[in-house]
Amino acid sequence: MEVLEENEEEERREEELMKALEISDELHDIETKLSVDQVCGPSDVSDFDWSSIDISQLPSSYKTNSPREKKLLRIADHYLQQYTHLCPDRKPLFLYPVNECGVKKFVSTTVRPTLLPYTELYHWDGCASFVCDYLTMEPLKSPLTPPSSLYSPTTILKYQRGNCFDFSVLLCSMLIGAGYDAYCVNGYATQDICSLDETLEVCPLLRKPQEVPKEITKKPNKYRVKSSLDLQSKFELQQEAKKKAETEATHKNKERGEEKVMEMEKPTRDPLYGLRVHAWVLVLSGKREVPEPFFINPFTGNSHSTMDEHFLGIESVWNHKNYWVNMQDCWNGCKDLIFDLGDTVRWEIMLSETDKPLQMLLDAEEENELFDRNMDDIEDEEEEEKDTSFAMPPTWVAPIQISPREFETRCSQGKKVIMYKKAKLEKWAPYLNKNGLVKRLTVYADLRFHIYKSMEPETERVMEFYNESRVDGLQKRAENATEIKEYFVGRDDFKYFQHTEFSKRGKKISVAGTRTDINSRPIVQMKECFHRNLEKPADEDVAERVFLITEEMIQLTYHLKDKYITASKKEFFKPTENYRKQSEIMTPEMCITYQAGSSVKDKLLHLYKLLQELTEEEKQLKQQVRQSEAEVLNILKIRENEEADVKLTVSIYDTKRNEKRKQQYEAMKNAMEDEFPVHEEQDLDYLAPFLIQIGYPEKMTKGQALRLRDDCLTDFKNRLIAKANIIQARFEKEVEELKKKNQQFQENQSQLSREEEAAFLTDYSETMFRIHILALRLNREKQTAPQKYLALEEKLRKDPRLAVYLSYD
Repeated sequence: MEVLEENEEEERREEELMKALEISDELHDIETKLSVDQVCGPSDVSDFDWSSIDISQLPSSYKTNSPREKKLLRIADHYLQQYTHLCPDRKPLFLYPVNECGVKKFVSTTVRPTLLPYTELYHWDGCASFVCDYLTMEPLKSPLTPPSSLYSPTTILKYQRGNCFDFSVLLCSMLIGAGYDAYCVNGYATQDICSLDETLEVCPLLRKPQEVPKEITKKPNKYRVKSSLDLQSKFELQQEAKKKAETEATHKNKERGEEKVMEMEKPTRDPLYGLRVHAWVLVLSGKREVPEPFFINPFTGNSHSTMDEHFLGIESVWNHKNYWVNMQDCWNGCKDLIFDLGDTVRWEIMLSETDKPLQMLLDAEEENELFDRNMDDIEDEEEEEKDTSFAMPPTWVAPIQISPREFETRCSQGKKVIMYKKAKLEKWAPYLNKNGLVKRLTVYADLRFHIYKSMEPETERVMEFYNESRVDGLQKRAENATEIKEYFVGRDDFKYFQHTEFSKRGKKISVAGTRTDINSRPIVQMKECFHRNLEKPADEDVAERVFLITEEMIQLTYHLKDKYITASKKEFFKPTENYRKQSEIMTPEMCITYQAGSSVKDKLLHLYKLLQELTEEEKQLKQQVRQSEAEVLNILKIRENEEADVKLTVSIYDTKRNEKRKQQYEAMKNAMEDEFPVHEEQDLDYLAPFLIQIGYPEKMTKGQALRLRDDCLTDFKNRLIAKANIIQARFEKEVEELKKKNQQFQENQSQLSREEEAAFLTDYSETMFRIHILALRLNREKQTAPQKYLALEEKLRKDPRLAVYLSYD
């Protein structure tokens, strides 16, 4: 029986092995197809030959490995062997790809923490926005495996392009430099994330902020009022219910239509779901007041929750100090992962933590010192750390630098286009367009048909005005081919709205020397609406006045009187031309009136005068409509001229573009040079004070040259010592004052009020800040003083006036 069971187990293993081989073959076929067809990347990404880049000017650290880097590679190789042995089912780790010079470099040493001198880059969203705008995305050669190379951030910035790993390393370097606890992530994501496909995403400029419902808390009242009788009309309730049902039905139909559109827009099934390799950035909580961990997609610069379903798994994370491997199961994506890197059960660390922190690069001088450190210093450090745990070597990457012009230009060639769902966002560098355009958002009505609004007359547009600065109180004018709507505020006649409808015009006849508005749009109807004038009775105060031009009618509707549900109305029928010639008598058939609450009819004479007034008002209103049309044409003409002749204002601090300011500066500089040519030379001559002592000899002896050198060096040394003594004295003074204040606080602590205690703590904090700054300045002065002394000595040795005598010394 045992033999049979063993045979059955062997058969099962063989079957599972065959299935695994078949699956791997299928994945290999899909991978080759994708790499050939390049479906994993956008079609507009042009091919770039990375083998043609110039590496001759790169530093030596790019082309060789230091002893500590070689030791790190041996440790990483041993770590990879152990990992492969313990986890044979997982993919190989991304540890030491080659750089642009073909040299293997550990991924952590490729991260270069850098704080750039731009305010926008002090925050994570500014860094992410800059990286995604500045670089051009390149897809991975194989969507199933990490790249075989990882170039330095300096090379990526130079050529402004890279894959997701290049994006992540650059962004992580900037975030760590800005003080964030950031890490590069090697994992898996969905196809739209890996291929930078945002056509199904809503544009960030169109997203509506989420409304937070306010909780209304009712205070309990011990007194209760008896409920009043229900006096509401049942008919009105039925009408409201009917309207509500119609609204719900319309809303449901709209939702069904949207669901159908959503189904049509759903992406097709991805055969490589869960297998596509992607790199992004993880920011942990703790530093820079980050409340909880979150992801940053370097392609878009958007932040995502660690529960986001677009991120499907993590293999490893790293920063400039260490490398961690995820040992948690990613069957549910990243939703169940715990990002506590100190937990050795969930995260396997490569290098054991050391108590000695890695020195942060504070300024350019220290960066260059660390970067140009010679091999002897490195070997000495290795001998000191033989008995301790191995620490990560310093980065091999040169300092990351971005010029103000590059930071301002941002996008590659100054322009970037992003396609969103039913929208297109275009970005330009400042001053690239002559009209000053830097951003344009085009919103499409649907996925097929587009509506464009132009500056042509008689097209759809809305104009808004400052009603306080206009005599007619016009606030807004909405126009299209068939109507004009005008809204008014603060008029004496209480008019607040005017609506004019037009019909199609006939064939336009252009005659030389005639007016351009001879073929204006025929007016069909003019309607005016008025607010209530309390100085008039309601049945004499017009609420709405309509002039039906084609029907030769005038309709008047008055305001409602109190406790009335119907308004008074009058309808006038204008007489024809033949009738006007024959007689001017008003007949009852020419006017239909309704007087709310009264059966008394108006006299014909009164109605006749009212008709004459309305006829005159109609003529004036027609003239106003034509004036409005002319005003629109005039505004469009002005706007067209402004767009054709745009003059951008340049800041006086922008010396590269401000030609006027540049010319003034050069003229002032030339005038200063012409006025003070000798003094300038004397100011630049650092040996002038010492040459005066020996009388400016035409030829110096060797003794005079040696004395001149010694005096100059001695004076410079005394100045350095005096400066250090001043800083030391200030430091000791602040420390002594702090001790006195602390002693007084300890003695009188029980008698101090809260305000006095808060004032002491504020003063204490400021004093500690001054002490810290003085300590830094004193330490820096002690470090740089020998270098400055040696630099002056070398400068004296090369000075043409002393070089002849000092070369033999």
